[in-house]
Amino acid sequence: MIAKIRAALFIFVIYLYMALLGTLAAPYAMISRDKTYNVLKFYCKSVFFFARWIVGIKVEIRGTPPKGGEIVVSKHQSFLDILMIFNALPRPKFIMKREILYTPFIGVYAKRVGSAPVKRGAKGAAIKQMLASIESDKDDPGQLVIFPQGTRVLPGDYKPYKIGAGALYEGLNKDCVPAATNVGLFWPKKFLNIRAGVAVVEFLPPIPAGKPIAAFMKEIENTVETESARLMAEGGYRKQS
Repeated sequence: MIAKIRAALFIFVIYLYMALLGTLAAPYAMISRDKTYNVLKFYCKSVFFFARWIVGIKVEIRGTPPKGGEIVVSKHQSFLDILMIFNALPRPKFIMKREILYTPFIGVYAKRVGSAPVKRGAKGAAIKQMLASIESDKDDPGQLVIFPQGTRVLPGDYKPYKIGAGALYEGLNKDCVPAATNVGLFWPKKFLNIRAGVAVVEFLPPIPAGKPIAAFMKEIENTVETESARLMAEGGYRKQS
């Protein structure tokens, strides 16, 4: 019961803090994209502080976060992995579902840093829209982050990898950095089940540009799934037989 109370308090604190910071820092953030990044990274670090001291979650980044214009293809299990990836990269922007644009505070700030909204289910049209949005912001490429399964996938679940990650890799002709995580063990979809532990995001060796798209999709799925399974096992996860 105490753990659930702590989890509820944590969620209340981080979203109240989001509203306060998002409102009070808005004039500063609107000055430039650099200042928007400053506000967002300050929020990330604040959430990490609250996570450690309220619910006992420590965050850990492993590997080498890319600093150029690479694509990052990552496992997505929780709101926490978004914050960890965002804070670890110099100038990240996300491929995100269009509905997020209408989420209070998150939508406005995500748009300010150049994140690309995509209508889910539109397939070919969505890919064209995604590439067009990226092209329109090519003067500030940053690191483009995509979750290839398109949604949160909790430990033990599986969703197929969508071709959007391959379309980005082929269309932009850039190296791709896979990223694995175990954060869903500690911050699952049902927030009252948040528990203490070491939440890890690991940046893996890059996949060079220029591979055939089918080979890339096979490699990225195998790499991200295998390494995420390793991190989850390290965090105490045992798959149900």
